[in-house]
Amino acid sequence: MTRRFGIDTSILVRLVTGDPEAGFRHCVRRIGTLIDEGCEVFASNQVIGEAYVAVQHHYGVSKTDARSALHAALRSGLVAPLNGRTVIAALEATDGAGLLDRLIADDYARAALETLTLDRKMARLADTHHL
Repeated sequence: MTRRFGIDTSILVRLVTGDPEAGFRHCVRRIGTLIDEGCEVFASNQVIGEAYVAVQHHYGVSKTDARSALHAALRSGLVAPLNGRTVIAALEATDGAGLLDRLIADDYARAALETLTLDRKMARLADTHHL
């Protein structure tokens, strides 16, 4: 049976920023070893959302650059989004609802729930309704 791991925010931030360099190299080396052993490594929507906010706040990265860096990290082959293609689509979207809104709606959709919101842009997402 394949071993599967979920990373926390600190690891994804290292993969996105490369900072600190020694921590980045350690993460790449250790995750690479796990993958070579046949393991799968994932990042949850919560981790992706937290990393998105963290790189903006702590590293001064723009929203656009944060999305791009997350996209690159999650397509690198080291770590994949737990919710798959819908997260990649959320990272690629450039208009309407924000990334966190899209991740929230995605989590609810996976639980077969419709989303309620007061945000008009978010309400335009599938199975999301303005309250």
